[in-house]
Amino acid sequence: MKKYAHALLLVALAAGMGCSGGKQVTRIDPDEQVDLSGRWNDTDSRLVSETMIADCMSRPWKAQHIDREGKRPTIIVGQIRNKSTEHIAVGTFIGDIERAFVNSGEAEMVASSEEREEIRGERADQQQYSSEETMKQWGLEHGADYMLSGVINSIEDSEDGKAIVFYQVDMTLINLESNAKVWLGQKKIKKFIGRGDYKL
Repeated sequence: MKKYAHALLLVALAAGMGCSGGKQVTRIDPDEQVDLSGRWNDTDSRLVSETMIADCMSRPWKAQHIDREGKRPTIIVGQIRNKSTEHIAVGTFIGDIERAFVNSGEAEMVASSEEREEIRGERADQQQYSSEETMKQWGLEHGADYMLSGVINSIEDSEDGKAIVFYQVDMTLINLESNAKVWLGQKKIKKFIGRGDYKL
């Protein structure tokens, strides 16, 4: 019994010590702009995608497509390459791009090659197990009219605890039938990183 009481006391002391000097977590609004390291972050991903897609959809290619085809364009996001000097969650950036396209209401997005494989597997499963009234048919997928691809580059210059980080995002929208480049977009971000007593 004494051993049990002693163990409980040790656990209580450890818990108390952990509380006194432990880490504090505060929930913040996901849309709030917070830049701790100066590196590429969720705010950069969202702002770059929204700015570039707004520019893309405001250019003449879209009106020309609608005049020619009589419908809004169908787009697929292809490869977005990270050639920067740091790790960037490209999947999150692609998600932000697709969200910006869909939310604009001016384009239809189709699934990526990986997503299509999963969907086709489900469709194949339906042929065997779903009722005839509810199973989805083959050969009715929407083919994309255009593919969006891009690259993220960065340059860093640092000295004496100060740094300038420059990002450049280049995107290209290509007509899948003709290989014509119908839109070229570019967005630049420049950040100064330094301690509080440093000034530019």
